[in-house]
Amino acid sequence: MLIVQKYGGTSVANVERIKAVAGRVVKATQEGNQVVVVVSAMAGETDKLINLAHKISQNPSDREMDLLLSSGERVTSALTAIAIESLGHKAMAFTGRQMGIITDTVHTKARIEKITGERAKKVLDEGYVVVVAGFQGVTEHKDEVTTLGRGGSDLSAVAIAQALNADLCEIYTDVDGVYTTDPNIVPEARKLDKISYEEMLELASLGAKVLQTRSVEFAMNYGVPVVVRSSFNNNPGTLVTKEDKDMEKVAVSGVAYDKNQAKITVTGVPDKPGIAAKLFKGIADANMIVDMIVQNVSSDGKAADISFTVPKTESKKALKMTEAIVRELGAKGVTLRDDIAKISIVGVGMRTHSGVAAKMFDTLAGHGINIVMISTSEIKVSCVIDAKYTELAVRVLHDAFELEKA
Repeated sequence: MLIVQKYGGTSVANVERIKAVAGRVVKATQEGNQVVVVVSAMAGETDKLINLAHKISQNPSDREMDLLLSSGERVTSALTAIAIESLGHKAMAFTGRQMGIITDTVHTKARIEKITGERAKKVLDEGYVVVVAGFQGVTEHKDEVTTLGRGGSDLSAVAIAQALNADLCEIYTDVDGVYTTDPNIVPEARKLDKISYEEMLELASLGAKVLQTRSVEFAMNYGVPVVVRSSFNNNPGTLVTKEDKDMEKVAVSGVAYDKNQAKITVTGVPDKPGIAAKLFKGIADANMIVDMIVQNVSSDGKAADISFTVPKTESKKALKMTEAIVRELGAKGVTLRDDIAKISIVGVGMRTHSGVAAKMFDTLAGHGINIVMISTSEIKVSCVIDAKYTELAVRVLHDAFELEKA
């Protein structure tokens, strides 16, 4: 088998853990597998580099930040290759460029366009373990270093697995699988044996930190089998795979939450065609992601209030941009709330089970939790609530849908 293994920052946080990773990799090769290892920067290194840059400049260029931040994964990949070699097995570390990871030209959140991987295929056939610096690539024409955004090493691993036609992509992290919710909030949370790509995509986008959203989307689009496992034990993980009939028997598979949310409300917006388009085009042009949108039209039909959510980390930038657009639109004003959180339930079984949303709303109401905004899809229901009720909401919803039961 050809296996791609990805190890996150906590798994390679220090020399002892890097040695442990090397031991796991060598064991996989001794079982007859070819192995490609994708590594993140050592825990805390990326933040340390960001802080260094901001001590020098409040607004460092994206190009230089990409060059700076990509160094963390390069250090880890070299150390991991050295550790594997110290155990008597051949290994070779590759940068994103050496792996042939070609991206678009958007610095700090580039998208992968293709992976050649020719050199990696050659050295794999020569008996080497290939260790790749995750989170990075290069542009095709100018050979500029780019990074894939936070969590980008997950995407690197899944994309490499697809490019090399690997049999399996294993994502090693500090948890031993995907749980029905955060075990730190609900100790009774249950590890799932398997979960559909769609459910995992929703959970990842809704705040679950197990897998990066884009990596799940890529795996779903190309049918890459992914297993989430812990690098600190040998427990079986969670398989992320295509939906099957058993998954539909359960209405709700998990509860997710996200405190990185802020709500911007534009009041007194003229109720006429094209206004919303102008508002959100300006925000989109700044590469900011809008999540939930709610519009309320006044009783006289002449004006409306438009509320939308953005990541809290981008809220000040979004507010400033919205204020500028609002002046052009002739709206009355703009307000910002950053004391909110998004709570969500997810499950492919929602397609065939009625009353799921009503049960969620009733449960929250029964515990005095007010709903500020609502968003739904075929397999999820999300509510914006006051941030102070986040943990309570997670616990009562997990209990209401009996997620602790297999």
